[in-house]
Amino acid sequence: MLCQALRRFGQKLVRGPTLTEPVAENDPRRRLSTLDLVTQGVGHTVGIGVYVLAGEVVRNQAGPSFVICVLVAGLSSLLAGLCYAEISTRIPHSGSAYLYSFVTIGELWAFITGWNLILALVAEKAIVFITWMLTFDNLRGNQLSQTVQESISAHVPPVLAEYLEFSALGFVLLFMEFRSLWYFRSFLTSTLAKVVTLVKLLALSFVITSGFIKGDLHNWKLTEEDYVKAGLNDTSGLGPLGSGGFVPFGFEGILRGSATCFYAFLGFDSIVTRVEKSQNPQRSIPMGIVISLFICFLVYFGVSSAFTLMVSYYQLQPGSTLPEVFLHIGWVPAYYVVAFALLCILSASLWGFVWPMHQVLYMMAKDGLLFSFLTRISVFQYSLIMIIVFVGTIPVIVFFFGVTDLLDLRSVVSLISHSLVAICVLILRYQPEVQNEENEAEVQEENGPAAERLTLQGLLFPASPTPTSLSGQVVRVSSSLLVLLLILLCLVLTQGPVLLSGDPVWISVVVLLLVLITGLTGVIWRQPQSSSPVYFKVPAVPLLPLLSVFVNVYLMMQMTAGTWIVLGVWMLIGFVIYFAYGIQHSWVAIPTQGEKCRP
Repeated sequence: MLCQALRRFGQKLVRGPTLTEPVAENDPRRRLSTLDLVTQGVGHTVGIGVYVLAGEVVRNQAGPSFVICVLVAGLSSLLAGLCYAEISTRIPHSGSAYLYSFVTIGELWAFITGWNLILALVAEKAIVFITWMLTFDNLRGNQLSQTVQESISAHVPPVLAEYLEFSALGFVLLFMEFRSLWYFRSFLTSTLAKVVTLVKLLALSFVITSGFIKGDLHNWKLTEEDYVKAGLNDTSGLGPLGSGGFVPFGFEGILRGSATCFYAFLGFDSIVTRVEKSQNPQRSIPMGIVISLFICFLVYFGVSSAFTLMVSYYQLQPGSTLPEVFLHIGWVPAYYVVAFALLCILSASLWGFVWPMHQVLYMMAKDGLLFSFLTRISVFQYSLIMIIVFVGTIPVIVFFFGVTDLLDLRSVVSLISHSLVAICVLILRYQPEVQNEENEAEVQEENGPAAERLTLQGLLFPASPTPTSLSGQVVRVSSSLLVLLLILLCLVLTQGPVLLSGDPVWISVVVLLLVLITGLTGVIWRQPQSSSPVYFKVPAVPLLPLLSVFVNVYLMMQMTAGTWIVLGVWMLIGFVIYFAYGIQHSWVAIPTQGEKCRP
């Protein structure tokens, strides 16, 4: 009785919908070309990340090895991009990691993905608000913050006096967004979006060119003597400056910086939300993802090289942004030009907040995972709610979290989503087609239960050359175990000093985990793959999806404890909502006439 109850409960967690037919290839809504998708991918990815990360990561995490951090983060994003490219061809519907998880691995993981996406959007806009305020205030010589604090410090508590300008700015900019929703939505999503993307690339190209002109290779091999010559004998107020050289903060600094730099590559997955509006999506979606990631990597790599060559990392101050590098080389007019471009980019980023949040909440509420009244709230009402929420929460967010903490929170949410997509690709590659499932059911009905029996020989040498329900289930179970083992391996590898000391216990644990991972990977490799024709497939399956998961998990292990505490509290709230409401009101669980299909 108990086993049956647990089995029914487990089936609820992994149930998923059946999708309807995608939009026809000749549908007039399919207007986006590959160039449009690349423009959108670059526009969403090349954002404020590089402007903020330049100061935060270089100053106290990586130093000149910021270049390597960008390389590692780019590799992780490329692996994730390949997985998104394949899954968009296998599930040809406009969506995101939420939809892919719902269809492939079930309802619980879809809720986790969607719930985390809400947190990611909040963290994203908090980062934009803070960066906008810092840049605007620096352009005015910090006059704004000084004026606000001097004029109201006698009437309000010090904390509110220090952060009131953030609330005022949030109200003004969200009011701008409210107007844009009604008057400029079509303009902002087409013409201005391309103009803003062009401005971003021109501004960053100017930074790269300046680096070649004013860069100094000596900034990549600094020593502690340079600190003394610069008058930094007392460094207590600047934080740890590292030991000099190209990697002043060691290998740990590179790993920590890589985890933070992952934020700079976020946004390429927005391309998969345009599957049903793109021409020839089987070809244009994968090409759009790969090309946009390649362009972004070239830009980021050039900017990181230029930035670290133009300024010594110990000269950066807390809250420094990319434009301030021109103050260090004496190009004051260039500082104002690049800072103004950054303000334009930040303002454009703020315009796109209410609509994505509305879509996420509406989608989850429509699926029954969140409260149904969210489907009846208009965009106008969402705008008012967001204004009230952000005016009240921005001072709290700024007080408790720095820019780096918010960057980490945003990154860890996306790393989880990218890992889930990689697992979805791995599972889908080994699942049988619908026609094969019907034929297999007929064979099982004729042959009896013996056809479903799993043996060790059948595990390593499957009898069927095409995927079956049994082989698909083997891959599902093996993938779940592999994820668990990869998490344990990453936890052990974070104990770097202990492993390097040659402790036999820890080394034995690593060897055991590697043996188990290799064995399960071999089991998956031996299973028959789907032969359905798709334009793009991830090469070297199952190795590359598992490598993507490993890299993502290892980068997540570099996050601070505070980041995980915030994420844990947020997930605890989400689980209460899901198990108290969503699991009972999910539209998949509601009996319907005929087949259950997700629109």
